[in-house]
Amino acid sequence: MNAILIAGAFSLLVTLLGTRFAITVLVKEGYGQLIRDDGPTTHHTKRGTPTMGGLVIMLAVLVGYFVAKIATATPPSASAILILFLFCGLAMIGFLDDYIKISKQRSLGLRSSAKMTGQVVVGLIFALLAIRMEDDTGRTPISQGISFTRDLGSWQLPAAVIVIWVLLMIAGASNGVNLTDGLDGLATGASAMVFGAYVVINIWQSNQNCAYYPGLQCYEVRDPLDLAVVAAALTGACVGFLWWNASPAKIFMGDTGSLSLGGAMAGFALMTRTELLLVVLGGLFVAITASVILQVGYFKLSGGKRIFRMAPLQHHFELLGWAEITIVVRFWLISGLCVATALGIFYWEWVAGV
Repeated sequence: MNAILIAGAFSLLVTLLGTRFAITVLVKEGYGQLIRDDGPTTHHTKRGTPTMGGLVIMLAVLVGYFVAKIATATPPSASAILILFLFCGLAMIGFLDDYIKISKQRSLGLRSSAKMTGQVVVGLIFALLAIRMEDDTGRTPISQGISFTRDLGSWQLPAAVIVIWVLLMIAGASNGVNLTDGLDGLATGASAMVFGAYVVINIWQSNQNCAYYPGLQCYEVRDPLDLAVVAAALTGACVGFLWWNASPAKIFMGDTGSLSLGGAMAGFALMTRTELLLVVLGGLFVAITASVILQVGYFKLSGGKRIFRMAPLQHHFELLGWAEITIVVRFWLISGLCVATALGIFYWEWVAGV
């Protein structure tokens, strides 16, 4: 438990102090955000705001986790190393995307095919290792079943199918956070809530783990307490970054942050056997992603008509005249309700024994 508190505190401290330093450096180097001309006109005032703040989040998470490990004299677990690999790997892909946008002064960075290839490579390495790295009891970080609050039934899917499922989870979650990151503090605050929920879930799974407390309702999750340390580091990093990212934002996380945070959410869902529960837990990200899918699909099928004034969903409300801070706070409330509902479902399943 001490490691969880240390990881959260140190990662929060690193982003609180490190982001201020990063803003100074990025402004000096001219690494400012480009704004789409077809977006809300109110966003034009944000042109030039430093971006790539996701690098600070990544550094904070690594510092928080490894300081916690050193302070408690405990070795890193395979599950934690894997999820940190996924997190950092996607952060590097996002960094390349952000850097190309800034250096070439264009709103598009990596080509979609290149970005997708990078995500697939990182996700493939993660998936193959996660289904093969067994501990002394034969448990792997990721099972070969589909889960809600735990694996659904005892049946297992072929390894190839699970790898595809893992890639879909990573792509969906990382792009969901990426689409949500359109207003000051929106994705950062919502992400902090989700990772905070995974701290609670992992602690509960550790206290009810089959390796130590076998029973009908125990959890077959590997390294849950160490996963809680990573989740705490991510929560602290997001909260500290939000100090500078809240409206009016002094810095943006960029794709460096959004892709990596989304990937980490998928990793936690896979490792904690809460894959389908993530749809509820990250309900805000799901709704915003769905708005883009619906908008594009309806536009093509109807010959140019639109459901929303603009997608993603948050921009629709901007064009309706809602103030940015109003949208962000109300969307945070929605995200909080989704997280509370998901935690309620998770606990109810354990109590009910279904």
